[in-house]
Amino acid sequence: MNTFPIIPKPYSMSPIPGVFRFSGHTRIIARDGLEPIGVYLKEVIQSIAGLSLDVSSAEMKPPSAGTILLTLMGENQVLGREGYQLEISNNEIVIRAPHPSGVFYSIQTLRQLMQASHRDQQLSEGGDCLIPAVKIEDRPRFRWRGMHLDVARHMYPIDFIKRFIDLMALHKLNTFHWHLTDDQGWRIEIKKYPGLTEIGSRRKATPIPANRQVSDGIPYKGFYTQDQVREIVDYATRRFVTVIPEIELPGHVLAALASYPELGCTGGSYQVATSWGVFEDVFCAGNEKVYEFLEDVLNEVIELFPAGYIHIGGDEVPKDRWNHCQKCQSMIEKQGLKNAAELQSYFIKRIAAFLSTRRRRIIGWDETLEGGLAADATVMVWRDASYGVQAARMGHDVIMCPTEYCYFDTYQAQDQEREPPAIGGFLPLEKVYAFEPIPDELNPDQTKHILGGQGNIWTEYIPTPEGVEYMAFPRATALAEVLWSPQEVKDYKDFCQRLRGFLRHLDGLGVHYRDPFAVKTLRGVGLHNSL
Repeated sequence: MNTFPIIPKPYSMSPIPGVFRFSGHTRIIARDGLEPIGVYLKEVIQSIAGLSLDVSSAEMKPPSAGTILLTLMGENQVLGREGYQLEISNNEIVIRAPHPSGVFYSIQTLRQLMQASHRDQQLSEGGDCLIPAVKIEDRPRFRWRGMHLDVARHMYPIDFIKRFIDLMALHKLNTFHWHLTDDQGWRIEIKKYPGLTEIGSRRKATPIPANRQVSDGIPYKGFYTQDQVREIVDYATRRFVTVIPEIELPGHVLAALASYPELGCTGGSYQVATSWGVFEDVFCAGNEKVYEFLEDVLNEVIELFPAGYIHIGGDEVPKDRWNHCQKCQSMIEKQGLKNAAELQSYFIKRIAAFLSTRRRRIIGWDETLEGGLAADATVMVWRDASYGVQAARMGHDVIMCPTEYCYFDTYQAQDQEREPPAIGGFLPLEKVYAFEPIPDELNPDQTKHILGGQGNIWTEYIPTPEGVEYMAFPRATALAEVLWSPQEVKDYKDFCQRLRGFLRHLDGLGVHYRDPFAVKTLRGVGLHNSL
């Protein structure tokens, strides 16, 4: 190979003479409690080369040629928690890392090398597979490398959620932001409030792509049980992906209000939204029953998601209902607030304080900055990078996902007539690759608050798993390199050269990606109901 077709590009790579030969005699030695990852590696090798290898926790005596050694190396400040060293020589492959996550990420690099060699050389005599010798030292630039998926507008089978997590892991992405509730549907079982799924998970119809206000007349329903959620979280954990749930509040809550009308300012009647947009009806910020309800809901959510964060939304909250609600006005007076904007701040700070008692921190969209925010809250920036600058200067941690670089439900080509319906706007692969999460305006101390970034997929026009893949990849591939690789090694032409080989890897996995080098036929991809 003239180049190592690895994405994200590693921190450093040094070719050395020789090749390593995979064969039926190759053995995997997994020390330091790494046997489960050794079994995962065995499955990867079997899927690529058709070889079923033995996995052991002990060295072979005498040592055998063709050994793959997985081992921990102790704390290493240079590599950090997720870095690794991968050395491939004639006789062995040695993977060292300070933490099991680094061992796992090294396997993603190894599988790409194997897949490229297998594709280019096919199998050698005797069913062996050869890969070039190389030394790689690698570590991520950012610790938050995420993908968001909205399942409130359209939801997807458990098997696809697992597949999506697998594709994230292949890209060394480590955070799955699961958007579970919105105006158009409540998708998570809450045992204390069965109405949320009996009523809130169902809508009478879905807007057609041509006109947001015209419905198809087809009922839509579905939610994930708590057992299914646990299954997903466990699956992701074994792939070093953290699952962050989003439970929207105080706006985007029509599905909850349809289930429990007493939680709104007017008392109803409400229905699960059958159109897209921002709606005036929100949780009543002056009603103590709302806070009791949300604490009960979040208590169950916390039990399902061990991650240290809960995303609470906080975006696009109209204030009209609050301005005309006697309970909300009484709360403003009681708390000594100036207006409805400060009432929103009070609402979010109160939820943050509750979650703090349960050892959780909130993440909110950048609107949560309005009126003030809890000191330990994290801000997720979607509107404009300037909000990230503001949040970081205030001392808040920041996750960058501005629309112009990170919204993968937007069009991919300027010739929009050839593209399926999308939210709007134009986000080509090259622009995603040009994304820089750290704004120039920040000084070194402030840049420490930039945790990383993520790609967001809102699913108003994406009813099928194939459609999600088409909109995500390879834009998520470009974003993965932005978030993992050193800024100084980024080069779009080089990325495209490696991407051509990487796409063949996605072919082998059956991914319905958009080929930027030869756009696929759109029929059958399933991005909206009329395809």
